[in-house]
Parts: sequence; C-alpha cells; structure tokens
Amino acid sequence: MIEVVDPLLIGGGVASAIFVGIVLSLMAGRRLGARAIARHGAVGSMQSLEAAVFALMGLLIAFTFSGALERFDKRRAQVVEEANAIGTAWLRVDLLPAAAQPKLRDAFREYVDSRIATYRKLPDIAAAAQELAHSQRMQSEIWNQSVAALRQPEVRTSTEMLVVSALNEMFDITTVRLVATRIHPPLIVYAMLFGLALASATLAGYQSAGEKGRDWVRMIGFAAIVAFTVYVILDIEFPRLGLVRIDAIDQVLVDVRAGMK
Repeated sequence: MIEVVDPLLIGGGVASAIFVGIVLSLMAGRRLGARAIARHGAVGSMQSLEAAVFALMGLLIAFTFSGALERFDKRRAQVVEEANAIGTAWLRVDLLPAAAQPKLRDAFREYVDSRIATYRKLPDIAAAAQELAHSQRMQSEIWNQSVAALRQPEVRTSTEMLVVSALNEMFDITTVRLVATRIHPPLIVYAMLFGLALASATLAGYQSAGEKGRDWVRMIGFAAIVAFTVYVILDIEFPRLGLVRIDAIDQVLVDVRAGMK
C-alpha cells in the first residue's frame, strides 16, 4: 500500500481533538485555580513552570515541523530521481538489438503511464495500490524482455552492464519512493505534543483564575493556533492526501513520458 492511514481524517480528527482538549483544559485549570483561591486566598505562582512547559511544547513543534518539511523535500527530489532514471534506461534501449526494441519501448510507455497513475489516484489508496501492483508487473515484463535481448549473440558485455545498471536504478527508486511514504515520526512524538498542549493550557487556565471573567478570545485563539499548527504538520507529513500537495512535481515524469516517441 502507498499509505497505511488517511491523514485527512487523522489530521482533522487530531486537530479537532486538540482544539477541544485545550479549551477544556483551560477551563479545568481555571476551575482548579478558583478552588485554590477559595482555600488559600490566592493561587501560587507557577509562571516559571508554565514558561518551561510552553517552551518545551514550542521546541517539539519546531522539530516536528522541521522534520516534516525535510521529508517533504526528499519526496519531491525522489520524483526527479525517478524521472532521470527512467530517461536514462529509455535511452539505453537503443543499445539493444533493433528487433527487440519496439516491444520493449511499448512496455516502457505502459510502465511510465502506470507510475504516473499510481500517485495521481491518491487519496484513493486502494486504487493507488492496485496501480502500484500493475507497475510492479510491468517491471518484471521489462526485465524479462531486456534479459532476452541481452542474450543475443551480437550484444557486447559492456552493453549488458549499461542496460542492467540503468534498469536496476529505475526499479530501485520505486522502492525508495514507496518506503518514503511510510516514514513518519513515532506515534509517541504526537502523543507527547498533544499532552504538552493540554498541560500548557491547564497551567495557563490555573494562572488566569484570579482574573474576572473568561477571556474567550484568548482561549479560542490559543486553541485554534495550536490545533491548526498540528494539522499543517500532519498535512505536510502526507503530502499527497491532504491540502498540501506535491502533485506539481509529477510533471517531470509526464515530460519524460511525452518524450517517449
């Protein structure tokens, strides 16, 4: 499979849960502070603790966001690498016996069409997985045809080395791209981020217990900012399934396909 989760649901679900959780934590913290005032006449100063928790949450958000962007850039670079690998392998078909070239080139065209379709069918993961299986079958077909052509007596050893290495590179990058879609931070990182957001909100609510009335603008604003930030991070982590997309970079593969005449 291309992806094992649907980030449109998970990203929106997590963001909504964080938003609601922060608002409730602010209210719970304020209630705890009010009880402390009722018992002791004032709430204890927790500004240093609050600042430390907020700093830790900010640091975790920064590292998570940075990691997501790094993986995002790598995935775009891998599309270019695959386009270059396909282009090189296509050119080296010229080294094979003329009689074997037409059928092999047709297989190449079908293979590239399948590779483009694999990612265009997202976020329909089932359809993308089916197209991926088709492209893997075409890999076997291209390999078998190439090996048969290389066994012809007029083929030189140097030709075999050039063609085989190009095919290996073209096939290997598909595995690299597939694995890249499954590399994400451990779940505990997001759980920790969620927990720190709630802890920060609770402490902030506790400190605000002495204020008259609730500042709903500040409460909703804080909850919305944190929730939206987490949503964007998850969207970048799954750049073909959410609002953040890398579909435009697929044009390099389309250009390679257009040149296969």
